[in-house]
Amino acid sequence: MSITDTTGHPYPAPDGIPIGHLTPGTAAWEEARTGLTITATEIAAVVGLSPWQSRFSLWHKKAGLPTPPFEMTPAIEWGNRLEDAVAEKWEDEHPRMLAAPAGTWRHREREWQRATPDRLIYEAPRNVFEVPDTAVGLLEVKTSPFGDEWGPSGSDILPIHYRCQVMWQMDVLGLHRTEIAVLISGHDYREYTVDYDPDEARILRDAAERFLDDVRNGVRPDIDGDTATYQTIRVQPDGLEDRDVEIPFGLVTRWDDAYAALAKASADLTQVRGEVLDLIGNGRRAVCEGRRIAYRTVRDGHTHSLHPYTREDNAA
Repeated sequence: MSITDTTGHPYPAPDGIPIGHLTPGTAAWEEARTGLTITATEIAAVVGLSPWQSRFSLWHKKAGLPTPPFEMTPAIEWGNRLEDAVAEKWEDEHPRMLAAPAGTWRHREREWQRATPDRLIYEAPRNVFEVPDTAVGLLEVKTSPFGDEWGPSGSDILPIHYRCQVMWQMDVLGLHRTEIAVLISGHDYREYTVDYDPDEARILRDAAERFLDDVRNGVRPDIDGDTATYQTIRVQPDGLEDRDVEIPFGLVTRWDDAYAALAKASADLTQVRGEVLDLIGNGRRAVCEGRRIAYRTVRDGHTHSLHPYTREDNAA
């Protein structure tokens, strides 16, 4: 079995079944991810570690129930646009290796287990007549606005949801190493290596199978505090009926307590902003031991607004 690169050159494929080259966000891409399948970008949600999906939102998607539509955010758009550039940088750093587009795959035996790695890694051919040997690993390309969760370049310290993703990809394709190239803050290039761990892969597979069983049996996950869960609940009702719905007293108590806590937090924030602004006076910035805390903007000689500095600002 073989695949081809963008020029039609044949590359021997790893152990797995190729589905095709699908563009994220397209109808074909969505179709390959629907139904009772679990993809590499979904497995972190299954184990409750995804920053983008919750078990609740993913359960509804797999059950064929309404979910919020896919949104092409600026972060996703620019991640897609920069993927080729970051992959080329990785090839520049590894001149003896070749990274070819991978496409979408499923496991040879577990049809429900899917993955769309960014690149397959081969040893570069010595001449135009030589066909590369079987893929030796995967290349995953990432962009990130800040590097708090990323360790030193050359380590295997990376955000846990990405570790879940690449472990799943290796399990699907039968490969044992993933190289990760990441561009942080638009200028900080780093590389990481994750080796296949059969115990981790088995934990993820077992969790995925239990999750799919819950979908088949209609066992909905509990409602949690994830934004994705709330957005999923929002799209469930269809229409509006003018009627009252009785809810439990305990839930009303939690509602009242949560809104009281929110009001207090809002008042506390307003107070601390006032104290900071009072100390700044006619200055521009508030700092503490070299860390920039906040800055003020001025219109007509008076304070217009007070803005906090972000982690990226202090890292720059």
